Amino acid sequence: MTETPDLEQNPIVARIRAWRPGAIAELISFRGELTVVVPREHLRPLAEFLAREADLAFTYLSDVTGVDRFPIEPRFELNYHLLSISRRDTLCLRVRLPGEAPVIETVVPVWPTANWHEREIFDLFGMRFEGHPDLRRMLLPDDWEGYPLRKDYPVEGPR
Repeated sequence: MTETPDLEQNPIVARIRAWRPGAIAELISFRGELTVVVPREHLRPLAEFLAREADLAFTYLSDVTGVDRFPIEPRFELNYHLLSISRRDTLCLRVRLPGEAPVIETVVPVWPTANWHEREIFDLFGMRFEGHPDLRRMLLPDDWEGYPLRKDYPVEGPR
């Protein structure tokens, strides 16, 4: 599941490469869905580009998922599932974050639906979203210690 010549022919990939050649780290296709792995510093500018450009029109963020790949580094992944309603197309943006500093710029100004997704990921994984308008716990009590969806979280809970 790595970069192939067929994926390079995808018009979305071509538009991204023409806009910013370094914005794509890897291309993956699984069951017909294109996933673009993006260096973290390119996520927010790429999000703005994909939402703004009329021929792409990825104006809806349906989901953001967090993944803990412990003990692999980079430890964390974020998957942003996008929809272009006018084009009837989907796209997944994947960003990998290190275990020591899992911080990335928020995409809430681009896709307001990211608000609660980012808060949930912060609450359960401890990934931080810089610039988020209200980054605080939403499922666990404020005094909860740790992040229960991390693979190294103690099974018996906080001590």
